[in-house]
Amino acid sequence: MKRDFLLQCALGVLVVCQVFASAAYAAEPLKFIVTDLEGLEEVQREFGPFKDLLEKETGFSIKFFPVTSRTAAVEALKAKKADFVLTGPAEYVVLRKVTECTPIVGFSRPDYFSAVIVRADSGINKVTDLKGKKVAMSDIGSTSGHLGPSQVIKDNGLDPQKDIDIVHTSKEIAWESLKKRDVVAWGYNATGFMRFRDKDETVSPGAFKTIARGPDLPNDVLVAASHVDKAVSAKIVKAITEHSAALINEIIKGEDNKKYKGMQFLSIIKDADYDYVRDMYRTIGQPQFAEFVGD
Repeated sequence: MKRDFLLQCALGVLVVCQVFASAAYAAEPLKFIVTDLEGLEEVQREFGPFKDLLEKETGFSIKFFPVTSRTAAVEALKAKKADFVLTGPAEYVVLRKVTECTPIVGFSRPDYFSAVIVRADSGINKVTDLKGKKVAMSDIGSTSGHLGPSQVIKDNGLDPQKDIDIVHTSKEIAWESLKKRDVVAWGYNATGFMRFRDKDETVSPGAFKTIARGPDLPNDVLVAASHVDKAVSAKIVKAITEHSAALINEIIKGEDNKKYKGMQFLSIIKDADYDYVRDMYRTIGQPQFAEFVGD
């Protein structure tokens, strides 16, 4: 009887501590980073409506913490200056390694996979035909525009570091280079390629073909810093789960966030979901996952 009483007291103390932890966070704003965006104005434009609704549904005050680089996001987490980070798959792998952050919600992106695209009349029909040729890719370290295509090329028989000539450039220049045959292929996010293709009235969709594609890439992910109380993270997840349709509607109002159209929040998310990205890092010769390539 006495033991049961002591157990009930201990549980009561735990609940009270969780309540006080949540109250403390409610009093002090939670700091929120979006690694893909630079500057407070851009973050506010893209995610302001989402933040406002999340504040309403959780009772927490949330403040954007703008950063100028992915490395700055790491330092902010380490110094406990930031609490939550929304980041891409490639960035997550490094953040997890060096800060021990926890993934709490996935931001799924429909048809989010890397592909290798060529001109239909190029005579290139498979990845091995690209040996010794120029292939356009995005900035070094881009999940869908560099790491993903590199892995697709490796999975289809070539070593991307030795067998092809990678030209890292902007997506706009890559598109024009493919059109003008300055490169033989473009390794990029498939939906991103289709947006370029469908907007360009100077070419027909049939002028291009995909010779290889990878699996759907792991999701963008909201992570909690190691110092964040689990009760606070749980409240964030609960609000996102229970009000997902309204929160998604707020996200896709942003121009850059159109990539999330048709998305779904995933509350069941594991670190192992990102092992395919770790394979990508190994493919480009970065097996430690301890730093951002291209920074």
